[in-house]
Amino acid sequence: MRALIGLLFVAFELAIIVAIIAGFWKVFVKAGKPGWAAIVPIYNVIVLLEIAGKPLWWVILFFIPIVNIIMAVLVCIAVAKNFGKSDLFGVGLGLLGFIFFPILGFGDAQYQGAK
Repeated sequence: MRALIGLLFVAFELAIIVAIIAGFWKVFVKAGKPGWAAIVPIYNVIVLLEIAGKPLWWVILFFIPIVNIIMAVLVCIAVAKNFGKSDLFGVGLGLLGFIFFPILGFGDAQYQGAK
């Protein structure tokens, strides 16, 4: 019984990981960036900063505990705005990315350029 529960838990985790990667990939492609960048650590943050229109030195802030959470939400808000979405959608991207990135990537939102 424990093995079945463990297997279900791992399957659920894998499904969330696949949803996040697929959502990121589609968002990157919509913004004219290479989709494979979504799976390269640190480089995906750099590309996300470019999509958000934020300075590249902000990547340093992602290595500071607590500050990284705030920065992630601010970058996600900027990404949402650049796709014509609201600030609240951006907060959703930052806090519930496994739900909101696939919505943004597979939805009808179009990248309007970094502002």
